[in-house]
Amino acid sequence: MQSSLYVALSAQVSLEKRLDSIANNIANLSTVGFRADGIKFESLISPTASDSVAFASSGAHYISRQSGAFLQTGNLLDVAVRGEGWMAFESPDGIIYSRDGRLQMTEAGDLLSVSGLPVLDVGGAPIPLSPDAGPPRIAEDGMIMQNGQQIGAIGLFAIPPGAALSRYGQSAVRVEEPVEPVLDFTSNGLQQGFVEKSNVNPVLEMTRLIAVTRAFDSVSATLGESENALKEAIRILSSNR
Repeated sequence: MQSSLYVALSAQVSLEKRLDSIANNIANLSTVGFRADGIKFESLISPTASDSVAFASSGAHYISRQSGAFLQTGNLLDVAVRGEGWMAFESPDGIIYSRDGRLQMTEAGDLLSVSGLPVLDVGGAPIPLSPDAGPPRIAEDGMIMQNGQQIGAIGLFAIPPGAALSRYGQSAVRVEEPVEPVLDFTSNGLQQGFVEKSNVNPVLEMTRLIAVTRAFDSVSATLGESENALKEAIRILSSNR
């Protein structure tokens, strides 16, 4: 068996997956609250080859939780999440979590996300505001005040460090494991009048794109050389019959 062909092919599969994740990250540089894609790779040792042959795995996808920079907007319905918390929203597919704090208030006073999903409090209920009481004041702990009166509180939730995240829309995630309300607002909280930018590092992603592209070209060249060598060996063996 031409092990080099299969090793090179496994490398191409893993590099292509990395290219896809980099492309997605670059495409979402300006997406508020976006969390970058990452790929974890491991070597797989063939149990059937006569010699130890290491193949590249296809890679395990994960979503980076690193925080993005804050951008001041001055909009009182914009909030940025400080620390490890996530805001909760009610979607048609269940509760989702996001750090995109661009909120809006309807004429009826419903507090919604920028995409029209209800914002939830710590108990998982929507937050009704007073449409005639003016812009709300949102404290670090999520408490909402209008005309000096407490209206409700935006819930902040901690997702377990080892929980697997899956994407929902552009910047939201879904999680299968239970989440816990954030109770410590010393290092966690909301900052009104700001939004959190994407955590994608454009310089780093472009550097990775160049490196992965070069590696892909190198593997392609190796595949070509191995194929030519195999054809030449077949030609020589055939001529010696």
